[in-house]
Amino acid sequence: MTKPDKRVAVLSPIAWRTPPRQYGAWETVASNITEGLVARGWDVTLFASRDSVTRAHLHAVVDKGYEEDSAVDPKVAEYLHISEAFERAAEFDLIHSHYDFMALTYTRLVKTPVLTTIHGFSSAKIMPVYQKYRDGYFVSISDSDRAAGLNYLATVYNGIDLSLYPLQEPGGDDLIFLGRIHPDKGVHLAIEVARLSGMRLIIAGIIQDEAYFREQVRPHLDDQNILYIGPVGVPGKNELFARARALLQLNTIPERFGLVLVEANAAGVPVVAMDLGSCREVIKDGQTGFLVDNVTEAVRALGRISEIDRRACRSRVRQYFSIDTMVEGYERVYSTIFDREAKRRP
Repeated sequence: MTKPDKRVAVLSPIAWRTPPRQYGAWETVASNITEGLVARGWDVTLFASRDSVTRAHLHAVVDKGYEEDSAVDPKVAEYLHISEAFERAAEFDLIHSHYDFMALTYTRLVKTPVLTTIHGFSSAKIMPVYQKYRDGYFVSISDSDRAAGLNYLATVYNGIDLSLYPLQEPGGDDLIFLGRIHPDKGVHLAIEVARLSGMRLIIAGIIQDEAYFREQVRPHLDDQNILYIGPVGVPGKNELFARARALLQLNTIPERFGLVLVEANAAGVPVVAMDLGSCREVIKDGQTGFLVDNVTEAVRALGRISEIDRRACRSRVRQYFSIDTMVEGYERVYSTIFDREAKRRP
């Protein structure tokens, strides 16, 4: 492993603060990587919104994330933010980008190597950018979420701060859903599972599709059996984990990683997840939850939740999805990049 004597810039998204107050998976991961690197002696500069919280050097050109300040134009903020990092590229030995396809368009304009963590492909329409820059350095967050032809150096699973999510024993009787209120996340399926199982469901998260919420979620809310409590931060998540029998993650499309699955398991909460995308990599079927193919199987799985050892759930997170494990993975990737760059430029 390369000794941490290099200067690394971490380019975080600026939809939300880094780390986010509530929702913001990409900002969460960028924060965890930054803090993990700093703890291991790396010289890190975090490019994020000015209200971000970090032990690294913070560099900002916008005060708040554009999702948190309606006065901020998203595109103006994004391009001021991205260009700032690349205009200072010569100050760093590596730029570690979490900014999707947009930052790729700057990578050939600088000599500093750029590593892009791909947090997911939002649309087929963005793929021409990835194909144009396919020879760059890429990391996937799951083996399942990869695109053909890109120069992947590794898969590095997202890691969380386990101290934020204490083990909750013995747990409660409720079903919980945590995530975006969007058809992709299958909130309507979670509601159906709750109805068929006779268990209460508590839904938490930002409403990303108003029509979907209005038509397929709101009609089922009754403040008794099906509740929606809005977005929650870490304290709110822990309150839900303490009363949870299981977390439902019934995606209708392949999951890219599923940070909330790891957070729930860290607290000892078993997960019932649709067997799509990365869920098979994150959830150990029969040990930290159950993988299912439909609502009927999900209801049946709830009858087996008592088979899951909550301490085993947390133990698996500590082994595979901690900040230390994640940062060690990125250190190996950094070493590969530095070695290749040294050979390229004697």
